[in-house]
Amino acid sequence: MENSSPPWYDEPNMVKIYSTLSRKKEILKPLVRQPADRGKKLRLFVCGVTVYDFSHLGHARTYIAFDMIAKYLRQKGYNIFYLQNVTDIDDKIIQRANELGEDPKKLARRFEKEYRADMKALGVSAVNTYARATDHIAEIINQVRRLLKKGYAYEIKGDGIYFDISKFKEYGKLSGRTTGQTKDAVSRIDESVSKRNKGDFALWKLDGSGDSPSTSLRAGTVPAWPSPWGAGRPGWHIEDTAITEKFFGPQYDIHGGAQDLIFPHHEAEITQMESVSGKKPFVKYWMHTGFLTVKGEKMSKSLGNFITIRDFLEHHSPRLLRLLVAKSHYRSPIDYSEEILQQSANELQKIDEFVDRLREKSNPPAGGSKSKINPKLAFERALEDDLNTPLAISILFDLIREGNTRMDEGKLSKAERKEILDFLKEIDEFFGFIFWGREKQAVPAEIKKLAEQREAYRRQGDFQEADALRAAMQKRGWTIEDNPSGWKLKKLV
Repeated sequence: MENSSPPWYDEPNMVKIYSTLSRKKEILKPLVRQPADRGKKLRLFVCGVTVYDFSHLGHARTYIAFDMIAKYLRQKGYNIFYLQNVTDIDDKIIQRANELGEDPKKLARRFEKEYRADMKALGVSAVNTYARATDHIAEIINQVRRLLKKGYAYEIKGDGIYFDISKFKEYGKLSGRTTGQTKDAVSRIDESVSKRNKGDFALWKLDGSGDSPSTSLRAGTVPAWPSPWGAGRPGWHIEDTAITEKFFGPQYDIHGGAQDLIFPHHEAEITQMESVSGKKPFVKYWMHTGFLTVKGEKMSKSLGNFITIRDFLEHHSPRLLRLLVAKSHYRSPIDYSEEILQQSANELQKIDEFVDRLREKSNPPAGGSKSKINPKLAFERALEDDLNTPLAISILFDLIREGNTRMDEGKLSKAERKEILDFLKEIDEFFGFIFWGREKQAVPAEIKKLAEQREAYRRQGDFQEADALRAAMQKRGWTIEDNPSGWKLKKLV
């Protein structure tokens, strides 16, 4: 039988990713192949934030990781359409709006704007489209109607429409849970004493139904849209499948998100879409990021142990956070602490110093060393193996150590320096912490003035005043290095 796969499929060392569904690493191949695409057209969906508050570093960890993943795969030649939803109708949004005396829609728009600003500040720019849930109410209602028609959903009068998980025999195949292990899948909107099964979840909730004083969802403040079953709002899970069906159809390639979404959210998405379409798999590869923890506990608003992105960026560079994320494998947890942050800051400073040395206008040897520094192959193999960024980062620091040694020995030619700089620029297209953002660290005029005054004191032999100015610059986040050719200012990371 003739092999119908495009030639690219036969190339060695292709990208492999771990899928939560299969629980193994798989070669990355599109679910739907078109000859003109050479097998490299991919549709990627990542669950976005619920916009009721400022986003925190736990969110940043996931979205930086998928930003790097998408940009890397594009560099490898994949044609990726990256879609992310925005949950702008939810119990948390309604409750927060009521607490603040604000319209829920206006509150959602305000925090969506803040989220987008945070992502821009962090260099997260790989997303093609952000899709709001409230812009897709018609698609949501259509999907609920079809689930009812096929017998997968049922109506509870005066309450809403629910999915009957007993009708989907493969429920639990992503998380490994059974229909009897569903108690923690139930949120406030899914509560109802009239449900057929305790794990059944709401597809459409009627206006004001099920509200209780403890939820602070006061009468008349719950947003609602007309539907065949009465005015109401969508359940949490249905928005994602309605949005992806509109953009991608009933099946697509990669679904991403944080590990805490595996159950019940992603399990419910599979249940809904495979039931309504009759096609399997709904998604070929499921990718999940590890938690960002604080002293072993997941960073979350409910635990009160979170640091907002905007608070972090008031004191630290976005480059620092991108390096911190890249140092851990995307599936592994990151335990956030001042110690690990300082370690990353020291490493970022080493990267900056190495780049500065490569750019120095000195007189390097014409021929350089007989053996060239070439980390590309090892670097590529690391990333092709389920995007092993920690190994790739270690290879980067091996390059820095060897490059510095060669420069100390006067054995790194101008051509070799350019090759290394070109390599660093190439990998920074997805890493975003080597060159990206450095221009934002331009030396302020007042710091330059202090440095010039310090140099004048040094020449006069007044080292006490010179040291005082050095200390003043350090308080402002800058240090000064003296060398035979003069002095150089450096930003403290």
